[in-house]
Amino acid sequence: MTRIVAGFAGSLPLAVPKTGTRPTSDRVREAIFSALDARDIIRGARVLDLYAGSGGLGLEAASRGARIVTLVENNFGAAQMCRKNTEAVLRAAPGRGAPRIKVSSQAVQSFLAATGEGFDLVFIDPPYDLAETELGHNLAALAPLLDPGALVIVERSSRSPEPVWGAGLASDRRKDYGDTTVWYTSPVLPAA
Repeated sequence: MTRIVAGFAGSLPLAVPKTGTRPTSDRVREAIFSALDARDIIRGARVLDLYAGSGGLGLEAASRGARIVTLVENNFGAAQMCRKNTEAVLRAAPGRGAPRIKVSSQAVQSFLAATGEGFDLVFIDPPYDLAETELGHNLAALAPLLDPGALVIVERSSRSPEPVWGAGLASDRRKDYGDTTVWYTSPVLPAA
């Protein structure tokens, strides 16, 4: 069972679609959020969760103090789960200072092309069979939307090659967890 690990919604179970998604394991999610806590990047952040599935990563960030969370999921059933899980997290939120959570049920590339928002923290957890070229297009479209000091976390199969980061991003760190690899990536600042 997938649950929120910590924060105001800690232990809250999340609904997960029966098919079509691959939720991030509790072990990997806990490791990611431990690393984020160490960087002190979550509180007050504007978070984007691409290929959100059930919304577990973005909603975990909301529970831990993110200010704005946007979940992007094109699969109709999964987007419905994101909405259901969002409602449950918001019911658990303290009355004052509750995060703003939005669910966008459109393709990732369409969302990135249309949004004018900036983000501090981005999760990209696509299906493992997503083509590397499509992931590369997503990363290229995302780079201009990142604020200085932002962090992008990409979750892929450990059998996948390193993503093509493009001109706007550079990998900080790679961490392997069995069949899963997590890449920590930051925007490249222009040379002065």
